[in-house]
Amino acid sequence: MKRISCLLISCLLLLTGFNASAGDKLVMESMTMHSRILGQEVRFSVILPEGYYAENRRYSVVYLLHGLGDDETSWLEYGRIGQYSRKAMASGDIAPVIFVMPQAFRTYYVNDYAGEFPYQDMLVREFVPHIDSLFRTIPDAGNRAVMGYSMGGFGAMVLHLAHPGVFGVSVPLSMSVRTDEQYMTEEASGWDEQWGRLFGAPGLTGADRITGYYKLHSPFHTLPRLGEAEKKNLKIYMVNGDEEQTLCRSNEMLHILMHRFDVPHHYRVIDGGHSFRVWQAALPGALRYISDAFEGKPYRGDLMDSPAAGLLPHEQMMLVNTGGERVFAYVPDDYQVSDRKYPVVYFTGITGQEQMVSISSLVDRGIHAGKTTPMLIVFLPEKDENGLITLIDQLEKQLRIRSGYRFRSVAGYGKSAETTLRLLNGEMRFSSCLLTGAVMSSAEADEILSSFEVEKLKRTSLFIDAPDNGCCAEANGELHMMLRDMEVNHEYRVRQGNGDEGWIERGLGEAINTISARFHR
Repeated sequence: MKRISCLLISCLLLLTGFNASAGDKLVMESMTMHSRILGQEVRFSVILPEGYYAENRRYSVVYLLHGLGDDETSWLEYGRIGQYSRKAMASGDIAPVIFVMPQAFRTYYVNDYAGEFPYQDMLVREFVPHIDSLFRTIPDAGNRAVMGYSMGGFGAMVLHLAHPGVFGVSVPLSMSVRTDEQYMTEEASGWDEQWGRLFGAPGLTGADRITGYYKLHSPFHTLPRLGEAEKKNLKIYMVNGDEEQTLCRSNEMLHILMHRFDVPHHYRVIDGGHSFRVWQAALPGALRYISDAFEGKPYRGDLMDSPAAGLLPHEQMMLVNTGGERVFAYVPDDYQVSDRKYPVVYFTGITGQEQMVSISSLVDRGIHAGKTTPMLIVFLPEKDENGLITLIDQLEKQLRIRSGYRFRSVAGYGKSAETTLRLLNGEMRFSSCLLTGAVMSSAEADEILSSFEVEKLKRTSLFIDAPDNGCCAEANGELHMMLRDMEVNHEYRVRQGNGDEGWIERGLGEAINTISARFHR
């Protein structure tokens, strides 16, 4: 009877063309499709765009994939996809699309090794055509995207790689993927329950788990095999949280592998762990990327803070003469009319006056908005760590800087980030340290960290702000993983760009506000 009811509803929808009047729904939860391949019902939810019933146009489709233990309602309830998408469509930031959320059980969106539950076959051969028959879709790969979190992130990647003629865009969020080494050492119960049953190795250990069937699905094996023409057609936007556990290393290593094999992709690391807070925060950039891909346009880029426009009053940019050095410093607008003392950020690697003013304007704007505590920004000349310590000692005698390491922070940009990191191994203490667009090799990062007394490293809050492209994208990721292995708490972000001078200000606001919070910890 359920099957007959479903067929009757489908026929009515097709006959009416969804042109009914006031009762038409834009959100439909837990509809059903009978799968001949699986021999059972598969549930799914749908969000239609505003104006769907009033117009006769066709729409692109975004398939939203859920994580392990969740279902076809999770994106609606916890992901808040309806709220985010409506706002983005209403503002014109993204084109109207249809969202479809299929039930996926515990399949990781693949066919299991034994052939008992060929979920991927069902999705590609039955479910997608079913959606195209029910709704006014644009039925081609260029207008279909897959976006998913955790298990759904794995599905988003493998479906795009295995079926590029069906799904033309992939957005994995906190992708539940493992390196070979992680699979080989996974706890037995976890392996058997999640991976062994899928890849044909239940009960096996070590290298025996790396089966041929596993290699057909692991992006660590499938991506390096791609030809140049295949790579050219990929459209991938990956997001991960900096507080992930196992997935911190696997996602970072996959990004590095893709970098080395020239696989085009975007990679972002944002604040948080394995939670909907991260996946919701990823939506503005992810939806923009998908929308641009559907329209055949180059990606516009993530929404970021724009560099502050205009010049600061000249009295807020001071030139300090100390020890034969000329040092520029930003001061808040009440510095000249008060006798209070202020926290300070010592910035290394910024030598151009235009960039100094731009960074200072950004900080000034944050202070006036109440997001940032009033502080000084002192731009230090290039010196080794001993020279910098001497200069800081002199500056703290001349400027009204609040005493104590709690109110002292240091930031390093580009090649100066290496020297900035070395400062933390000395006797002078800092409450926080920002490394932004750090230019250093993995070997240099390893050499610096191996020289540290770990307790000295742990006493300073670190914030690594890295570009997703450019010469040292890999090294910043390696530095992040080394710090994780050393159990050093830190913040890690990866954002769009290559780390050039124009890049630094566009995402500096979050780091400055984090430093500001550390002053008052």
